[in-house]
Amino acid sequence: MRILVVAVGRMKAGPERELVSRYLERAAAGGKALGLAGFTVTELAESRASSSAARKAEEARAITAALPDTAFVIALDERGKALDSQSLTQRIETWRDAGKQALALVIGGADGLDPAFVARADLVLSFSPLTWPHQLVRIMLAEQLYRATTILSGHPYHRGD
Repeated sequence: MRILVVAVGRMKAGPERELVSRYLERAAAGGKALGLAGFTVTELAESRASSSAARKAEEARAITAALPDTAFVIALDERGKALDSQSLTQRIETWRDAGKQALALVIGGADGLDPAFVARADLVLSFSPLTWPHQLVRIMLAEQLYRATTILSGHPYHRGD
């Protein structure tokens, strides 16, 4: 199963981008033996529309165009379902074992994701009810994807229950 991160906005070069790359490279290396591949990031331009609703709708169209037709879509939103690392990993394992070809994790722009896009997502995931900077969300997502590969492989990186 291919793992894709689709994000509105571009990260500048620097320590945040390096952390995302480091975690996704580790995930890709560990994921090969687990039937998980890709671990790529697609960055989309932020909309310049005049209203928040118009920006979110325009960005949703760009996100949708960037998604493979067969992708299982997870929208990241603070109003979504909170999962622990073990539960997220179990879901990824279930989707992989069910033959899903691609898993796309979507991070919206500064205004968030379009409500219609969120309503169509297969899962709406929250890292917290707090609002996080875009760069930190990417880092946390990349780390959780790496953590999922370590949990699936029995690696001691994850020390939770």
